[in-house]
Amino acid sequence: MAQPQTAQRARPRPGDELELDVAKLAFGGAGVARAEGGFVVFVRGAVPGDRVRARVTKSKRSFGEADTVELLEPSRDRIEPVVAHPGAPWQVLPYARQLQEKESQVREALERIGRFESPPVEPIVPAERQLRYRNKVEYSFGSGDRGELLLGFHRPGRWDLIEDLRADILASERVDALRDAARSWCREEGLTPYDRRSHTGLLRNLVVREGRRSGHLQARLVTSPGDFRAAELAASLPADSVLWTRAAGVAETSRDGDTEVLKGSERLEEELSGLRFQISPDAFFQTNTEMAERLYGAAAELAGLSGRERVVDLYCGIGTIALALALDAGEVWGVEVVERAVADAIDNARLNSIDNARFFAGDVRTAMRPLLEQSGRPDLVVLDPPRAGLSQKVVRRVLEAEAERIVYVSCNPTTLAPNARQLVDAGYRLSAVRPVDMFPQTPHIECVALLERGGS
Repeated sequence: MAQPQTAQRARPRPGDELELDVAKLAFGGAGVARAEGGFVVFVRGAVPGDRVRARVTKSKRSFGEADTVELLEPSRDRIEPVVAHPGAPWQVLPYARQLQEKESQVREALERIGRFESPPVEPIVPAERQLRYRNKVEYSFGSGDRGELLLGFHRPGRWDLIEDLRADILASERVDALRDAARSWCREEGLTPYDRRSHTGLLRNLVVREGRRSGHLQARLVTSPGDFRAAELAASLPADSVLWTRAAGVAETSRDGDTEVLKGSERLEEELSGLRFQISPDAFFQTNTEMAERLYGAAAELAGLSGRERVVDLYCGIGTIALALALDAGEVWGVEVVERAVADAIDNARLNSIDNARFFAGDVRTAMRPLLEQSGRPDLVVLDPPRAGLSQKVVRRVLEAEAERIVYVSCNPTTLAPNARQLVDAGYRLSAVRPVDMFPQTPHIECVALLERGGS
């Protein structure tokens, strides 16, 4: 009876401060340490080799979470960050170490979660640019200690505190200039930020998109219902197009509400893999243009198309992967639940004079069977699902397609792993997994997997 009580006393409580030695990095970027009694603690802001003083924020039966309060002894691998940035926590690791961690985490997820022995993980593809690579950033408005208007990112773990940003090392200098101009204009106008507690105030977000190849710079101001001198704001901003979205909901989101074009065009123009794309404000587009080409190039290489195949692209978005594959396939059929994205895909096929690609709006769970009745059995199924991966029902629909090959583009190896196991258990073979570093200075990992029928 004494042993469980001792274990119970050893478990730290929220608010406790602990001195911890960090052993490794967990998926998601937190450092992993063990407190007294072997209790596992995931420590934000710490890297392997650090000795830190950390404050516990969450304590569960088998693990806890904590924030670094003080760096007592830095890791030998730790380097100085370029600039403080809540969205770039891995700046303190040399880039070669970042790549090593990401590649090993993909392998570990496949081994531990997917139960694969010696998974076929290829060397990670490094990023072309380690800084200033993002083509889309969403900033939030807030208030400072003296009531001044702030524009930047939420402090990690805090929905109510905004850190004002002067240099965004993940976006271009043009984006920095645009954000600073928007903040200055809104301050001069005396506009107030939206307060999620009192549901008062106007300003919510500034969403900036940049065509890295086209040069098109777009700003979208997201506000609560209300009015201000919108035309004057649009004229003052160094952007090719300016949009205004009025969002009435409680949540801070740019995806709800009515959008008005104040200057320029609603759609952003961009080029990718030699194709031209028009992108609606809420449509998904990979946020690293240069590495998206490498990611989709990997998908095309693993697909091994000869020019005759029938391809079904699930979660096709605005058609980026589908249209790239259409150049080497017999025909491509795309499915996407977001109707505006489907409209973009159809227009993008027309824009690039591609006539062997068709796109349909629908939920994959219910649209797959009707689509296959029209298209016939595909030779290749392409999957690019959200972070949550494929549901059991979607996995069943994919298996019903009986494609010879599946190319799975994943932004989360911990959901790729169980999905790959389900497909392998149903008769496929996991032939290759290629990690691609889309997001340097962050723990996020993308990879492309190839599965082929005839598993062993």
